[in-house]
Parts: sequence; C-alpha cells; structure tokens
Amino acid sequence: MFAKAFRVKSNTAIKGSDRRKLRADVAAAFPTFGTDQVSALVPGKEELNIVKLYAHRGDVVTVYVCAGNPILFELEKNLYPTVYTLWSYPDLLPTFTTWPLVLEKLVGGADLMLPGLVVPPAGLPQVQKGDLCAIALVGNRAPVAVGVAAMSTAEMLTSGLKGRGFSVLHTYQDHLWRSGDKSSPPSLAPPAQDTPDVNEEKGSVQAEPALQGGMKRLTLEGEDKENGEVQQQLCGEKSLSEAAEDPGVRGLNPEPTDSKTLQEQMDELLQRCFLHALKCQVKKADLPLLTSTFLGSHMFSCCPEGRQLDIKKSSYKKLSKFLRHMQQEQMIQVEELSRGVESIVAVDWRHPSLVKLDPILCDCILEKNEQHTVVKLPWDSLLTRCLERLQPAYQVTFPGQEPIVKKGKICPIDITLAQRASNKKVILKRHSVGRHLGGSVA
Repeated sequence: MFAKAFRVKSNTAIKGSDRRKLRADVAAAFPTFGTDQVSALVPGKEELNIVKLYAHRGDVVTVYVCAGNPILFELEKNLYPTVYTLWSYPDLLPTFTTWPLVLEKLVGGADLMLPGLVVPPAGLPQVQKGDLCAIALVGNRAPVAVGVAAMSTAEMLTSGLKGRGFSVLHTYQDHLWRSGDKSSPPSLAPPAQDTPDVNEEKGSVQAEPALQGGMKRLTLEGEDKENGEVQQQLCGEKSLSEAAEDPGVRGLNPEPTDSKTLQEQMDELLQRCFLHALKCQVKKADLPLLTSTFLGSHMFSCCPEGRQLDIKKSSYKKLSKFLRHMQQEQMIQVEELSRGVESIVAVDWRHPSLVKLDPILCDCILEKNEQHTVVKLPWDSLLTRCLERLQPAYQVTFPGQEPIVKKGKICPIDITLAQRASNKKVILKRHSVGRHLGGSVA
C-alpha cells in the first residue's frame, strides 16, 4: 500500500475527545493490550497528530503520528499498527517468519506467498482468514511487515504451503516508514523453540520431510509499474544461499574462471562483499546486527553482477568461521547476545584495509618507480590518486542525437541583452575568452 509515495491531504493535532476515542479503538482492536500499554501507545500529553492521506492507488488512509513516528493507520475503519509500534510490542500480533531475501520484494509491493514461509519446530501460529499478522525475518523477532492472512493456518497446511499467504499492507523501508525517523528494526532474539535448525555445512533447513520442499521454495507475487500484477518466483529445492545464487533469481551468469582455484576466487569474492557491505550499507545505528541478517540483507546484495556468493565453496565453509577471521583482523567484533544467536556489535570503519592493485590500476595510478614495488594501497590513498588523475570533460546533448563528449573545461558563456538604434534589442553571446558566438536578433 505504501510502496510508492502518497499524497498528504491534511495534518492536524488530535483533540482530547479524539484521543480518548483512539484509546478505546486500540483496546477494541487489540484485546491483548493492557490498559497501561494502551496509555503508553496513545499518551495523554505527548504531541499526537492525525494525518489524512491518499495512497498511490487512491485509498484514503488515516495515520496517527506520535513524536514524529507513525504508530497506527486506519483503512476502511480497520486499525493497523506500524512497524514502529510492533518494534515496541513484538508480540502484539501473530508473527510469521520468512527469509531476509524476501524483504526487498515485500518493500516493492509484493504479497507474501506461502512457499516463502519458514516453518519453525513449534509450528505455524494459529490464525483465521482475514486476521491481522506480523512478518519477521529469520533470526530476528522484530516484525518488518504487517499483513492480512489470506487463509487460515489449517488451510495453509492443507494446501501444502502453496498459494498466496498474506496481503501485505505496510513494510519496513516503505514510504510510511520513511515518514518517521527511519530507524532500523531492533535485534530481538526469537524464542528458542521457534528458531529453525540451520545446518551451515550442508546449507539445508531441517524440518519435517513433508514440509521441507515448501520451506525451500520462495514464490512471490508483486506489482509491475506498467502491467499491474506480475508474478515473481524464486523457486526450486534450494537452501537459502542457493536460492540467493540462482541465475533465475538474481540474473547471474556462471562464475568467471581464471588461473586461480574456485576456492581462492570465492575467498576473494567473500571478502569483497564483506568490505562493500560494511562500507556502503551498514551504519552505526544498525548495530548490533544479526550475522544472518548481515549475510542475507547486505552481503548478498553487494555481490557483483555475474558472480555468485557461496560460502560453502570458500575455504571458510561457514559464515561464523569467516566472521571470526574478520574479527581477528580487528575489522569487526562479534558477540553472542543470546544463546545460539551471534550479532556484529562493533565495526572499525577506519581499519586500514588494503586494495590489491590489478594491472589496470597499476598503469593508472602508480608512478614508474612504484610499478614493481607497490602491490596494495589503502582505500583513501587509492581514491585520492584516482581523483588527482581525472581530467575535466563535458558532454553536449542534442535531441535525437548521440551525446558528444569533449575533453577539457567548458568555457563559460556570457549572454547579455543590448539595445541598438530604433529601440532594437539584440542578444550578445560570448565566451569568457572574448570570442563572439552569436549574431543579433530583433
């Protein structure tokens, strides 16, 4: 619903009577809420605004904003919590779990299909068709989406976990979330009995045989900007990492081959994705960050086009072993904040990591006396040298023609309006060097 920008109709402060009515509506909509929790969610003295808006499909939505964050939204007289509220009350709704790779599709407007669910050992939560539900990611109990169940739990199991599971209304990173302080989900360890048993050596999810196929298939239905609805499938009997590497999923080609062994290539790619994720995606506010989330939401997305990231093909074999090596290099600090769940708690963004120079970089940035002696450079030195060697250029574009690129600085053009005899006005165009460029017009 909020995958695209919405239009605000009005934004007004809530009245005392409306505040009391909202508390009553919250208590009725969420019976598990106690009186103290309702009062905390809808405080008596803090600033509380009512925002009327139009979603991109034309739906009229009422949003309640407290202290700058949207906490509730109302659609067709139904009240829904936002992810900001669910992060404070993660047990407010029945919570279903999916893989981190699915989040990007949900943010883009896709609904969650049943093959994308992760079935915990304790089984799926019991819901009825139309029930409001929360969606979380593997390894973190903090919800990242709010949706409505398209069928009951019994029907889900009877269908063999096939078909549309949830109509997603709101997600972390959508435009409603962006209207708040844009904070990230907290790291909340899932209950021990709900944590799927992930075998890192084999890359498989252990569950009942009847459910294994359904747990490993990821199928999504999303929106297409031009055609309305288009089905997007991430399917096959694959583990999480294999699904992420499927050429049909990511549009990847087979890995390039060179004189290095496959294991050496994978070690380099693993470290490259690790550094890229820390440099470009992870922020201090994201810490502590679950290691599983770091891999699924950050490292996989940093894999360059045409490459496939597979830890099992590296010399490390396991993510935990690789992260321990990075900790020994003093790049990160990993701690077990809860039993069996590790998180990255600190990152040294000033770590003097070196860039290995290839022949092209050597020719571009090294002096002649450095060609055979310098093989690595720090990032800051590499970027400084590259910028120092850049030369000015400009591009001229004409309608219907290929752009023309020219070297050198573009000379400023002075345009002045002068008056001639008989009140005739002329436009004079000159380069700053003084060369006349144009004639005159009446």
